[in-house]
Order: sequence, then C-alpha cells, then structure tokens
Amino acid sequence: MTGRRQPTQPAVEAAIDAGCRTLRLPTMRARFGEVAAQAEREQLSYLGFLAELVMAECDDRTIRRTQRRLHAAGFPRSKRLDDFDFTANPVLNPALIGQLATSDWVRQGRPLCLIGDSGTGKRHLLISLGTAAAERGHSVRYVLAAKLVNELAEAADERQLARTIARYGRSDLLPIDELGYLQLDRRGAELLFQVLTEREERSAVAIASNEPFSGWTKTFTDPRLCAAIVDRLTYNGHIIETGTTSYRLAHARSLRPSASAQ
Repeated sequence: MTGRRQPTQPAVEAAIDAGCRTLRLPTMRARFGEVAAQAEREQLSYLGFLAELVMAECDDRTIRRTQRRLHAAGFPRSKRLDDFDFTANPVLNPALIGQLATSDWVRQGRPLCLIGDSGTGKRHLLISLGTAAAERGHSVRYVLAAKLVNELAEAADERQLARTIARYGRSDLLPIDELGYLQLDRRGAELLFQVLTEREERSAVAIASNEPFSGWTKTFTDPRLCAAIVDRLTYNGHIIETGTTSYRLAHARSLRPSASAQ
C-alpha cells in the first residue's frame, strides 16, 4: 500500500493563499511564510505555529478596525494627549484628563464640556479624547456646531429630520466643536436640542465652547431653550475649564526676536 503523496511546496502555498482569500484573512495570507520560517527556527509545535499566525491576524484586524473608527470619526486633524503641553496651561489637571482618557464617561453616556478662551487647548482635548475613545472601541462622530445645525435644518426642509437625528444618535460619542461661536435662532436651537435629547443619558456628548455658560444666551437667544440645552450638557457630566490665557499666543510671542536682538 503506497503512502499519501505529499503536495509540493508551491501547491501548499497556493492552497493557503486561496484559502486565506476565501476566508478573508489578509494577514495570514501575507505572513504565513514568514511565521512558518520563524516557527521552524524556534522549533514551535504545530499548535504553536497556528497560534502565532492566528494572533497576528487578530492583532492586525484590531488595528484595521481602529483605523476605520478614526476615519469615520471625521476629525479635522490628528491630535493626541501625548502631544498636549500641560506645562503651558497649568489651569488643567493632567490626572483628571488622564482619567477621562480611559473613556469610562463615554461608556456611561455622560457629557463633557470644555469651556475656555481660544488658544487654551479645547479642540486639542476634544479631538484627543475622542481619539482615545475610538481606540478603545467606541464609535465617534466629530462635527462643528454650525455644520450640525445647518445639516439638521436642511434635513428638516427635505423631511429627513428623523433619519438625520437618528444617525447622530447612533455613535457612542458625539464631539461638537465651536459651540458658542455663532448665534443660533430658535429653530437652530430646537434642532440641536432634539439631537441632545436623542442622546440623553444613553450616549455621550462632548462640546468645546469659548463662552462660559452665563454667556450662552448670546448663542441661544431663547432663554428656556438655553437653560434646557445647558441642563442636557451638564447633568451628571464633566465640566473642564481651560482658562482664559492663550498658550498659542504666548508661544507665538516667545518665538519673536527680542528688541535687543534686532
């Protein structure tokens, strides 16, 4: 009785390649030769080799998912907490920001308000905390306040408002930037209020505003709506004041040549 004929090396590689394509395992397909050679050098068992190959696929799949979440978030630029200079803004508590970076508040559906003047790091914190949330597996959707209100108004005119509000309600975290830069009429405020109500105590909202809450009546001209929106954004939430001193301006001034050097 003859033994089973062993397939040639090219046939084995072609079979693995085809199987990985069918099963959609791109990392296994790309690295099986490399991992096999490593397993041979280290004298790994068959199960050890298989474990190395499976873990490589899982690790790369996690990275790809994170990259997709970051892309879907729509951040205007990359910002990370590691790049934030806390020495330039001593008003901020690094330990508190580090705690927020764990994204427990996102999981709990709690709001976050970043309040301070321009140049104090609000956007950097908004984006970097949103990035941290996306990297921890949460879906994030960044939007400028004016863009959000305009999109809602267009959706209302086209009788698509419910669908648009539902879309903004699906993400785990909705960072709204530049709230308070533009005045909103009653309709705009009502539309924004509907989005906040959709997410209340269920999904997290983070906002960055250059106006203290006492000045929000300039943004939301209806006092009752203003009070209701502030309530939605502050109840059981975190309020971080980033101060009034622009470290961007201070940094720019530090780069200017002194009069004695001229």
